[in-house]
Amino acid sequence: MEFKKLKVASFITALLSLPFALQAADNPSAAHEHKEIHWSYTGETGPEHWADLDKSFELCRTGKEQSPIDIKSTQTIKHDGLAFEYQPAMITFVNNGHTVQANLNDSQNSIILDNKPFQLLQFHLHTPSEEAIDGRHSDMVIHFVHSNEDKTLAVVGLLFDIGEENPALEPLLAALPKESGDNNTLAEPFDIKSLLPENKDYYSFMGSLTTPPCSEGVHWQVLKQHVTLSEAQLEQIKAVVSPNARPIQPLNDREIIEVDQN
Repeated sequence: MEFKKLKVASFITALLSLPFALQAADNPSAAHEHKEIHWSYTGETGPEHWADLDKSFELCRTGKEQSPIDIKSTQTIKHDGLAFEYQPAMITFVNNGHTVQANLNDSQNSIILDNKPFQLLQFHLHTPSEEAIDGRHSDMVIHFVHSNEDKTLAVVGLLFDIGEENPALEPLLAALPKESGDNNTLAEPFDIKSLLPENKDYYSFMGSLTTPPCSEGVHWQVLKQHVTLSEAQLEQIKAVVSPNARPIQPLNDREIIEVDQN
């Protein structure tokens, strides 16, 4: 399954305006934060006003392929399009005031998307989930942000619902930086693959960063199988991460493909 190329005229410009260090599509790598432009998830600097805060945020209002979306598949195919090549890695957790983000230190972690490698740059949390499935939001989502040699972005979304306690989250919860500007480096390599579900079927569509500057041309893959976390684990995260989900955006004429891997 072949995807269209990144539409953003200058990937570097987009990266330099990302709100998170090392972020995209919701945020990748390279980047100095828009520190001089305050944005948030509420009030006069909230999502409905992002485009008014700076000209570089214009796509937050005018874009036609914005994220997040309410996912309702338009067709189903069988295709081995997504493989994870994740391994234990040293990570540094950063509280940037918008989310808690795990930056990878010299990581060789990657995904293979339609036979193309994309290096994992970082992953971060949203509560509740930004994307919805048939109108329903999950309690949390982790977005894994990747980039390939052409600087094209690919984001994998992993949805969490309240249920059984999730042991894979415990090393991360123990290192959550509680105040904006704080960071913690895990003492041991973290097994990123331990977070993933057994079934890797996914929804695929084109979208954007879910934070200013809302740049488009991002390849989104949202895993169909959800995982669980306990209510206590979620409360521990919510004590650090305030609600940070951009509202659902219009689908327009985009196609959502439900991919069942062989």
